[in-house]
Amino acid sequence: MTRTRKPVGRIAFVGAGPGDPGLLTRRAHDALVEADQVIYDRGVPEPLLDAIRAEAKADAQFSPAEGVPGDVAKMLISAARSGLSAVHLVAGDPFGHDAVVKEVQAVARTAVHFEVVPGVGQAEGVATYAGVPLPGVRTAADVDDVATLDFDALAAAIGRGSLALAVDAGDLAAIRDGLLAAGVDGTTAVGVTGDGTGETQYTTTSTVDSFVAAALGFTGRVVLTVGGGVPQRDKLSWWENRPLYGWKVLVPRTKEQAGAMSARLRAYGAIPCEVPTIAVEPPRTPAQMERAVKGLVDGRYAWVIFTSVNAVRAVWEKFAEHGLDARHFGGVKIACIGEATADAVRAFGIQPELVPADEQSSEGLLAEFSPHDEILDPVGRVLLPRADIATETLAAGLIELGWEVDDVTAYRTVRAAPPPAEIRDAIKSGGFDAVLFTSSSTVRNLVGIAGKPHARTVVAVIGPKTAETATEFGLRVDVQPAHASVPDLVEALASYAVELREKLAAMPAKQRRGSKVQGPTALRFR
Repeated sequence: MTRTRKPVGRIAFVGAGPGDPGLLTRRAHDALVEADQVIYDRGVPEPLLDAIRAEAKADAQFSPAEGVPGDVAKMLISAARSGLSAVHLVAGDPFGHDAVVKEVQAVARTAVHFEVVPGVGQAEGVATYAGVPLPGVRTAADVDDVATLDFDALAAAIGRGSLALAVDAGDLAAIRDGLLAAGVDGTTAVGVTGDGTGETQYTTTSTVDSFVAAALGFTGRVVLTVGGGVPQRDKLSWWENRPLYGWKVLVPRTKEQAGAMSARLRAYGAIPCEVPTIAVEPPRTPAQMERAVKGLVDGRYAWVIFTSVNAVRAVWEKFAEHGLDARHFGGVKIACIGEATADAVRAFGIQPELVPADEQSSEGLLAEFSPHDEILDPVGRVLLPRADIATETLAAGLIELGWEVDDVTAYRTVRAAPPPAEIRDAIKSGGFDAVLFTSSSTVRNLVGIAGKPHARTVVAVIGPKTAETATEFGLRVDVQPAHASVPDLVEALASYAVELREKLAAMPAKQRRGSKVQGPTALRFR
């Protein structure tokens, strides 16, 4: 009788890097999303854990290393012998922690296959994000126990080049005392960075004899940089100098659409808060859409005009219900009101014939749409699948151009539920530095479910119609891009923040304090 042995799993010791999820290596990412069990250290930031959880296996188990009974190495070995893939996720680089080195040694004494996935060290990674180069003979370390530090060696390292240490904020005083006792000049430049590579990273610069007081209020892990690289931060700082760094930006869109805008805002340093104001639902009666899809297949239409990504999605979902695909659009021309909508069409393998080159709006589309010609256009009908609350501008304009229009309700937009009380209070009290409106309905629905944004909140709108609605509701419009698209809207807000910063920098200090300009940019100058 042949006995089948249960397959043994794998163990990986994975470096999370300094905290920004974007700094995970590809191998680290793959090991984490394929894992059955992830044990993580306290130094791993919650945003990074959230990003991994979102992509991990549905039944993957995440647990903190602290407070877990037994030794971490024993837990990893037990999981692997049960056929599971187990990961110990640590901040920085795995071999930057003595405890993790001992765990690797323990696993190496068994027959279980393991690997060690390097990560960017916290000390070096955060120093780079703080704009502090480490010239000369560099010493960078992620310190778990200050008692193990050789301060004479650190003092010598500072004399030869530069020093970066990732430590607990509570250990800063002991490090100051140790450096001074080792003969380090008290006037040597020091930088202390909290929440390194995170949304609220903040760096304070001072000297060896004063950095503890300067870093008062810092908690958790911080990175201490010492030496000649610190003064260069004035010119090299980039993470904290992004245009929207620290701005809390309200993103009132449908849940499905908010993600792309939030990603762009984060790239500029903003902290987006997504508040769904609209929920997209199917039409109450599907008969109109059923007839429209049949008409498309039967050659009833010369054009289909899409005015939103939701309209594209609604038509393709209806196609899928009937087993149709892009081939059934043969002979039908497609026009899109803007590039975002056009991209949604291209995602299905179709290139639109018309996208307005200038103003991406109903008026812009009508300006470029050809009048109906009975000879050149034997089919004179246009399909316009839209929301139930769409305006009549486009349909009326097409009729004036001689086209017959089937204005079909492809989806309904309904007001979303109100956000939590703390979000509503922040909206009305000025807790958000900016709000981005991408349609008139987002203006109406946000005001309806949460109230008007405070007067100090910067209001950015995607186009003229949205601006009109915002004005009707008593809002001051500060930002409007030349082209109506999400990328241009975010870019316009970033440019506005840069102009605001330059304007404030040019003001005398006394005038800055009296300025009515609000937001993080203004506060930094006060």
